[in-house]
Amino acid sequence: MTSVRIFFIGGLMSFRALFNWMNPWIFVPTTLLGPITQILLFAYVGRAAGVGDDEFFIIGNALNYAAIPGMFAMTFTIGGERFAQTLGLVLVSPARRIPLFLGRALPVIVNGWGTAMIGIVSGVWLLDAHIPAGSWPLVCLVVAVGCMATAGIGLVMGAVNLVYRDGATLGNVVFLVLLIFTGTNVALDDLPHWMAAIGRFLPLSHAIEASRMVADGASWGAVQGLVGRELLIGVVYVAVGLVAIRWFEHLSRTGATLDRI
Repeated sequence: MTSVRIFFIGGLMSFRALFNWMNPWIFVPTTLLGPITQILLFAYVGRAAGVGDDEFFIIGNALNYAAIPGMFAMTFTIGGERFAQTLGLVLVSPARRIPLFLGRALPVIVNGWGTAMIGIVSGVWLLDAHIPAGSWPLVCLVVAVGCMATAGIGLVMGAVNLVYRDGATLGNVVFLVLLIFTGTNVALDDLPHWMAAIGRFLPLSHAIEASRMVADGASWGAVQGLVGRELLIGVVYVAVGLVAIRWFEHLSRTGATLDRI
């Protein structure tokens, strides 16, 4: 029961503290305006270049922007504690590490899902694109799996923050890597072979491809393989993140880096 409380209540409290919800205008514009502006930018670039269609850019950029909360929020759930000099108190607590950190991931996944869906709905409305009504439930499911995978890579980045301070810089680099390598604006089949090979081991690649197929009317049977691979990638990143937290926690203790801000 204690682990359940840590997972749900501890995760929610950490998420609220992360965004300082006493002033929601810090949070709302990022969630609403960020994905919309990115979608419009690349959609109009695509129109000018005569490549792709609006739906292609709506799906790709909406899911790509879900990486913002997935990576940065997970990174700062650890980095923020370190900056506030409370990370040592968290790590010396008797709480089990798995519910402690996975509980912090749950609100992040919900946040990323909401951000992506706002982007998709807004993009469809603003650009007059069309997604069949019957496809929306499956789109929601695929997007959720993709958001879980981005939270996994965010957990890995958060673990690095136990030793290194430049979590935001690392997050910017990883976000751009996802933008280029996951088929967000250029399909994987059109990328150089080595780039496509890397992209298939990154979060979002399979979720973006599956979401585009579903938006075109594909059934669950046609995309379940892609969704399964995306889920597997997410689980692997979560597992690596949890192991990395243990390892970097040990390094931070031996190197006395927890209180360095």
